[in-house]
Order: sequence, then C-alpha cells, then structure tokens
Amino acid sequence: MQTEDTPVFDIDEYLKQLPNRPGVYRMFDSEGEVVYVGKAVNLKNRVTSYFRGKSHNTKTQVMVSKIVSIEVTLTHSESEALLLENTLIKRLKPPYNISLRDDKSYPYVYISDQHDYPAMQYVRGGKNRKGRYFGPYTSAGAVRESLNLMQRIFRIRQCEDAFFANRQRPCLQFQIGRCSGPCTGEISKEDYAADLRHATLYLEGKNQLLLDEVSDQMNVAAQNLKFESAAALRNQLGFLRQVQEQQHVVSKRGNLDIFAVASSQSGLCIHQLMVRSGRVIGSKNFYPKMGLEETKPAILTAFLGQYYLSGQYRDVPDEVLVSDAQEEQQVIALTIAGRTEHGFKIISNVRGPRAQWLRLAQTNADQALLSYVANKQTQVSRFLALQEALDLPQMPERLECFDISHSSGEATVASCVVFDQGGPKKSDYRTFNIEGITPGDDYAAMSQAITRRYTRLKENQGIMPDLLIVDGGKGQITQAIQVLSELQLQDLYVLGVAKGDTRKAGFERLFNGWTGEEIALPDDSSALHLLQHIRDESHRFAITGHRARRNKKRTRSNLQQIDGVGPKRRQSLLSHFGGMQDLTKASIDELAKVKGISLDMADTIYRSLRGEDG
Repeated sequence: MQTEDTPVFDIDEYLKQLPNRPGVYRMFDSEGEVVYVGKAVNLKNRVTSYFRGKSHNTKTQVMVSKIVSIEVTLTHSESEALLLENTLIKRLKPPYNISLRDDKSYPYVYISDQHDYPAMQYVRGGKNRKGRYFGPYTSAGAVRESLNLMQRIFRIRQCEDAFFANRQRPCLQFQIGRCSGPCTGEISKEDYAADLRHATLYLEGKNQLLLDEVSDQMNVAAQNLKFESAAALRNQLGFLRQVQEQQHVVSKRGNLDIFAVASSQSGLCIHQLMVRSGRVIGSKNFYPKMGLEETKPAILTAFLGQYYLSGQYRDVPDEVLVSDAQEEQQVIALTIAGRTEHGFKIISNVRGPRAQWLRLAQTNADQALLSYVANKQTQVSRFLALQEALDLPQMPERLECFDISHSSGEATVASCVVFDQGGPKKSDYRTFNIEGITPGDDYAAMSQAITRRYTRLKENQGIMPDLLIVDGGKGQITQAIQVLSELQLQDLYVLGVAKGDTRKAGFERLFNGWTGEEIALPDDSSALHLLQHIRDESHRFAITGHRARRNKKRTRSNLQQIDGVGPKRRQSLLSHFGGMQDLTKASIDELAKVKGISLDMADTIYRSLRGEDG
C-alpha cells in the first residue's frame, strides 16, 4: 500500500530503462497485490504498449489505471518466459489473467504389473503405482463404462487385492458372469493372461487385431471340439463387433486433443475433444475467468499454456488441433515438445475428417456457451426476484444457508452452503462437526455452527454473505439472531425457511429473522425457487457430511471398544479383510488367521462385533 513516503511511480522513466530482452512482467496495484502477469519476447515493447496504445478495451484500461509499480524477470528465451509466466499465474492467481479453474485430476483405467491376476481399476491423480495406465478420460462415467465393458466381455476382476486375497469362494460377480473367479482358481493364469491381453488391446484401440485373435481362438476351440469355449468366444466376438460399430473413430491411429473457443460479452467457453488410440474417449467444457485477451486466438493461446505447462495434466498427446491459430502457439508447442518423450505440434489448417471434428468442437463450444450464459442469466433473474421479494436495497451477491443433520443425536453435522450469482459455489461449502451439546438439540447445534462460522469470518476478514438462510423454524432462527447480535452483525439479513404443515415443496413458510414477520411468496416465484434450491442443497450436504462422520465413527468405535484390540491389531484386521464389511462376516477361524490374533482373541472379536456378551 502506498503512503506519503512511497515514491511516485514514474512510468515514463521506468519504460526508458526496460531492456529489449525476453522475460516476464508483474503489475502491482496500490495494495501491493499482483493484478497481471505477462510474458514478452521484447519486454520494452510489450510493457510500453499498455501505456502508449489507444485501442485497449475497457477491461485493459481499468487494469492500467490501477498499476502503481511493475517488476520484470529476464529470461534466456521466450520458451523460458512462457514456463515462468504459467508458474506465476498458477501461484499468484492475478485477477486480470485468464484463469483455468479446473483442479480435478483426470481418471484412468489402471492395471497392476505386480500380481499374477491383475485387476482393472478406476484411479485418479498421478501415476504413483507400478503398472499400466489407460487414459486420461474426461469423466468418471467414461472410465466406469470402459470397466463395465471389461467385465461383460472379458470378465476381468475389479476387486481390491485385499478382498481378492481373502476369498474362499467366488463372489457375486462370478455368479452373474462378470468375473472369471481367479481368486479361487476358477481360471488358470494362462487363460486369465489371455483375457487380460484382449482387454488391453481393446483399451489401446487395436480393435482389428483383437477381433482377429478372438476369431482365431474360436476356430481353434471348435476344431478341438471345445464347443462351450467356442460358443463363449463367439458371443465375445459378436459383442465386440457391436461395440465397435457404436464407436466413432477419428483415424486409425494417433492421440490428439481438439480445442475450440466460443466467447461473448457474457462469458467464455473452451470445448475439448479427447482422442486416444484413434477413438474419441470424451469431451469437456471449460469456462475460464476472462482475462485481458481480446481475440479468440489470444484466448486459446493463454489457455493452452496453462493447460499443458501447469504440471496438472501429465498426458500430452502427439497433436493438438485448434479452432483459432496464433503464431505464439508454436512457442508453446516447442516448449511442450521439449518436455515430452515424443513429438508435439499444434495445428489448425486441416482437411477431411479432422476438419469435421474441429467443426464439431466449435459447435459444441458455441452451444455450451449459450447454455452457460442462459443459466447465468436465470440465476441473476432469481437474485433480482429475491431482492424484490425481500425488499432489499440492492441485489444480493452471496447467500449462505445452514442445516443440521444427525441420527437420533448421533454424529451431528451442520452444513453451510454458498450461492452466488453463478449458482452453487462449492469451493466455499463447509461442514461443522458439532460437539459438546445434548444429543438431538438442533437449537444448540445451529448456535454452535453459526458461532464458529461468523467468528472465523470476522477474525479473518472473510467474505460476509448478504443473506443468511436458516433451514428451520423460529427456534433455529432465534439461535442465529442471538449469535449475530453477540458478534455485532445486526446488518446481516436473516431469513428462516420452515416447512409448512404439509412439509411439501411450495408450502414453505418464510420469516424475517430480525422482525419475525412472515413473508408470503407464490409457489411459482423464482425467488422461492432460489430459496428452495439452496435449502435443498444445504440439506443434501448436511446429510452427506453426517453419514460420512457416522460411518467413520461406527467403523472406528466397533473395534476400539474391544478390549485387547489396539491400533496395530485394528490395522491388521482391516488390512486383512479389506474393510469392516468383510470383517464383520468373518468366522472365528478366519479371524484367528490374522497375524497377532489368537483363537481366544478371535472369539472375543467375533462376539463383540455381534453385540454378544463374552
């Protein structure tokens, strides 16, 4: 923050001394916060352009008006500047940079190479275990669909190794024909390895080779009079051909990503099609926070730099097709190629099937943006309706809603969900484990949750809501008012949402927390729909938190309450059986097989888990 003693930033003198070298620049506001990070082949020319040009858009002009200082870092090359720029954007999150808000790691299909009968499993995140990874997929649903096919066609197991190691008879998956039963020796290692190879060929997109192999095996089985095996292979072959007919193939080989951008004054959407081994495995929409970039090529260039160079995305394809090209993208391509073991290029001028896929990606981006903007406009109209319904001086920007969940007083959890004009803001959701109250006392639980929430916001100067919504009757509202009064937050509007006599949607009773006045809204009111939405979301989030806490507590307490079963024995039991579900089903003899568990201790555990006296 500037003071009277802080020297005034002389932009003209500063620009004169900037070098004609590549590097990264950081622009600061009067609070000392970084408002923008950029890179340049020539720092002097690039930074000067912000203060000498007359054709900047409004957003750029506003940003420039806030700049009180600039710092630069020289680099050896434009490629090095690109890497540094993306590192700084990821760490500093400047408000005027385009922001890729996608912190989720992609899902994969994983096959271990450390097991005689490897499982195919769903995993997320980094490749930390030894084995093969197939993907990435754009959604968990796409992975589960592939795993479902693996079970139906090849009967590859998908259970955890701990579960596998402790089976004495085949599980239900074997009974319904979705697993070959390797856990109990129902299939030989050689036959299982052959099935796994076929599944691998399918995931690699080598469909014709797979069909040829299965067809040859079917003919051999028939010639050897193994008619049951031949029939099973015939069914497998027919199913594979059916699946192949339903798949869209971009090319016979290759891994590529396809990006198209759609932008308007109201928002920005970048659509991605992912192609692996010649097959489209999914698509994804990104809605980055818009930065200073004005043109589609510039937007896409900024996006690609963050997408592939942030360290979040580990799988880089051979090629990227883009709807809008820019010369600077080739710098990104060279930088990425230098960090991969294979070639990498970004292209836009394509013909034939690839041009069709680019057009499809563009159509998807345009449609997704229309839906996104329409949803945002619907949300804004709901907030306007809420302002009118509650006679607020201005449209609220942030709503918070609380709810309580427990099972007869056990594992009480309070939820706090947050909505802004873009809808649910899940990154700001919170749950509170309630302690030290009489079980089942919802009033005390509400008081504790609101006290903890708003004490913390006041101490840390957090973002206060414009409206606090309490899911409950006048008792819960009274608790909220008392807490807010003690915290001197009387200017926060409190609204109670109580269930009506019928407890059905549309019959809710609304109360002004401070005055007790009842507010009547028609059942077709968009303001009421907004309140119902946030109330239902807080209810769902509270139940989810409660169930997780209850299950964790019960799992822990069931074993913790058994005399003689300490942390090491608990860990051994859970590891051996793969969890409480199989542990509670175990016999005394099975329990006694666990390391460190004697026959007498096994008997004690067996009886305790069933609520029997010793």
